[in-house]
Amino acid sequence: QVQLVESGGGLVQAGGSLRLSCTASGSILSINSMGWVRQAPGKQRELVADISSGGRENYADSVKGRFTISRDNAKNTVYLQMNSLKPEDTDVYYCNTNARVAGYYVAMNYWGKGTLVTVSS
Repeated sequence: QVQLVESGGGLVQAGGSLRLSCTASGSILSINSMGWVRQAPGKQRELVADISSGGRENYADSVKGRFTISRDNAKNTVYLQMNSLKPEDTDVYYCNTNARVAGYYVAMNYWGKGTLVTVSS
């Protein structure tokens, strides 16, 4: 099992910035990737950004150029720097990881509880 704890969500005006953090804990053998997915009622689920253990980054077109994902492998932590926020960015942001843990033969996906980001116009 992996526990993911997110922080950094909140209320911000359009054009502002927030930095989300997510730390993974548990009997982790290896982490293949970590990332962020967002979803709000009435909206489709969207992969915002992810980063592999090797540092390869991937972004949704809607956030490219505004958001930056980074990681600290030693701390099993992923960050999402969110700049130039728009009202359309309002969502619950969920941290996710693909990881292998003790007692499991294959890597699995794990999800955090989410952190709410609200962007006012």
